[in-house]
Order: sequence, then structure tokens, then C-alpha cells
Amino acid sequence: MLHRDKECRTGSDTYAQELSAAIQGLLSEVDGQKVQFRKDCGWAVVGLAAAALIWACSSKNTLTGRFQQALKVARGLGRFGIPAKTSYQAFMKMLVRWTGELRALLSSAFRRRMEQAFAKAFRIAGYLVLAGDGSKMQLARTRSNEARYSPAKTRGQKGKKRRKADRARRRPRSRQARAQQARNKKADSPQMALTMLYHVGLRLPWDWRLGPSDTSERQHLREMIPQLPADALVTADCGFVGYEFWSDLLASGRAFVIRVGANVRLLRRLGVVRETKGTVYLWPDKAAKRRQKPLVLRLVELHDGRQPWYLVTSVLDRQQLSDKQVAEIYRRRWRIELFFRHFKQTFGRAKLRSHKAEHAECEAEWSLLGLWAVLLHAQTQLPNGTDGQLSVARVLRAFAQAIDEHWRRPEAGESLAELLSLATVDRYRRGNRTSRNYPRKKYESPAGAPRLTNATRSQRQRARELARQVA
Repeated sequence: MLHRDKECRTGSDTYAQELSAAIQGLLSEVDGQKVQFRKDCGWAVVGLAAAALIWACSSKNTLTGRFQQALKVARGLGRFGIPAKTSYQAFMKMLVRWTGELRALLSSAFRRRMEQAFAKAFRIAGYLVLAGDGSKMQLARTRSNEARYSPAKTRGQKGKKRRKADRARRRPRSRQARAQQARNKKADSPQMALTMLYHVGLRLPWDWRLGPSDTSERQHLREMIPQLPADALVTADCGFVGYEFWSDLLASGRAFVIRVGANVRLLRRLGVVRETKGTVYLWPDKAAKRRQKPLVLRLVELHDGRQPWYLVTSVLDRQQLSDKQVAEIYRRRWRIELFFRHFKQTFGRAKLRSHKAEHAECEAEWSLLGLWAVLLHAQTQLPNGTDGQLSVARVLRAFAQAIDEHWRRPEAGESLAELLSLATVDRYRRGNRTSRNYPRKKYESPAGAPRLTNATRSQRQRARELARQVA
């Protein structure tokens, strides 16, 4: 990515030249030799990636409108390899075929750029802290999307059986019945599940998985474990608990900080290791019967002034990771929730527009890559780097203006670099809004405290026998 000092911002560059410099910087480390198109293909690897990123960031309302604008802008940038004649169908066919390979190349390049540009903020307490969570995107109610992304119980319903189920749901009499019908319809609608790992220090994505609406978020995270760096630390909320998931993290050498509630039973005084304050064990009955070893953890209890919070971490040494650092790591986990809000509301991806399932997957993949790219580039333009929190809305408006007016030479103070250098969140302190009655706000019950019990004599004896066998 090309950096420009304030002395060099003469205002003589057009928006197209600024966009070209930004894209060249983002794609400079992408090895196009790893992807081989056909010899008679008019697309170049970098050209397809550049057009797809512009297509994802376009502010047009339709997918074809975004494509036409992306093609026009990408051709105006030059040096990227765009065919002279192509269509939206041919473009989507290329994306369906090559999105997986291109996503891997771009993700690796973006991660290297993050570490090189922001070495100080890249790790927290010596760990690469990644927050894990999931969300869902609405899809158009087409047969293709329903066949792939609807819940499993309704994924196979077709024809007469489906029409009969629709008639059974018609015209409920009471208000409660109509409300329940609306909830059932939303639950059966095709939705794409998104499970993400998010770099909390830089407020940027790291990795993700897509699937049907009934996909397990924990399973998605388990699939991402082998690709994580060796010094990664995963932080997540109460939904990411379980013996198998935590065992996979520990077996891979990665650490974690996860909140626990009443859905978890922890043991004390099992005698497997030399215990200190906070030493607990996760050892479900099923794992004990299978002769699987107990997981040794550290329990950290916090209080935010309103309610207690209970966190477990696999880092047992307090000198390596103190209780205060554990609390700070989990506090930053909330940033992934803000990213989902920006992605779905500010970026407008609460509902995808594609009618074909394979196109919807490409739309989601390139939307995530596009938002990652513009935020990464904008982060490098801030005067204080990671000290200033980006305003996602201002960043998107700046890029939309540059794309819409790519042919124009901006006035002083209107260049893309100058707009991005000012794209930070204002420091105005809002009032307390916790007492407001939001009609669509979800009021979930508190997670509660984990069930802590002392290990029985038989459990201690079985643990010692298992430890001797392992040794």
C-alpha cells in the first residue's frame, strides 16, 4: 500500500489515480502465479480481484449496476488486466470458480500487511487476540437459496408438501397467532450463517466461514483452528463452550479466554496439577467414561458494577497473563459485535441480493473482503494509526465518492487520502441509554455463574489412574 505524506498531497491526482494506488498497495503482495486462468481468458488475476473489490464496495442498488460501475472504474484504473468485452454472467461465473483461491491469496496479503503496518498493536500481552462470534444474513426467498441455506427440516420440502404447509399457516385469528406465524416464517426463511474470527486490536477481520442457517458456530471455529497462528488466543462468549471445542484448542497449542455461565459445570480440587487460586477443571461425565483427560483451566471472576462475570482461560500462569489482562481481552471482544452491525447496517449487507445460492456465497465473500480492504487501507491513512477509532460510515462514504466520481480531480481537502485521514469517530460522550425501551431489543437472561463442585473421591482416583496411564 502506498503511503502519502501531507506534503505530497497536491490535489493533482484524480480519484481514479488514488483508487489505483490503493488497490496496488493492497494487492502488491498477491502472488498471481498461484492462480492460473485459461490462456484464452481476458481476465488477469489482479484485474479480477480489483473488479470484484470495487463491485463489492459500489454504492449502486443492484448487483448488475455495481458490476457495470466496477467494470468502468477498473478499466479506468489501468494496468490490471480487464477484458474488452464481458458480461455480468461471465463475471459471476469467474467469481464462482475462483473466489476460494482468490480469497486465500487476499487474506494472506491483508494479514501480512496488518502485521507489517501495525506491529505494536498486532499483539496484546504477547498474544494475537482473535474474537469469535457468529451472525446471520437474510437471503432472497428463491428455490436455489432455500435448497442450500434454509434449516434442514424445511430444506427438502417441495411442491405439494410445501404448498400444504403454506396453506396451514394462512390467516391466523388472534394477534398472538399472527405474531407466532411471523416468527415461524422468519425461522424457515433462507439465511446464511457467518462465523468470524476478528482481530480485536486492529478492529479488522481475520477469517470466517459461511453455511446454512442451522450451522454450528462452534464447528465453524473448530474448522479454523488449524490455520491460526501459533500464538493466537481466541476469546468468545458463553455460546462457545464445550469439552471437544476446548480440547481442540488446547491440543493445537492455542490459548483462549471464554466466558462461562450456568451451562458449564467445573470441578475443583481434582488434584491433577498443583492447584492455585482459580484452578478449575472441565471434565464432563461422558469424557470421563471415555477415559479422556480433564482440562485444566483458570477461573477469573470479575464484576462490572452491575453483575459478576466469569471467564475461563487456558493460560494458567498469572505472570504470563494476569487477571487484569484477561478482563481487558474479553472487554475488547465486544468489538466484533460492532463489526457485525457495521457490516449489516452501515454497509447494507443485512440481506443479500443474489438469487442463486452460489452467487450469494460470492456476494458475501467479496463483501467481507471489500470491507476488510477499505478499512485496512483507511487505517493506514490515520495520522495516529490505531490510536484513532475509524468511522466506518465515513470510510464507506469516502470510497463511494471516489468510485462514483473516479474521473474527477478533487478539490483541496476532498481527496480520498484526506477524507480517510479524517474518518474517525467523534469524541462526543453520549448519555446513558440503558433505560430506554427499544421495541426490537433482545432482553436475554443473564448467563449466571458456573456450577462449581468439589471433585468426589472416585473422580480424584480415576483422574490419578488416567494420569499414570498417560505418563
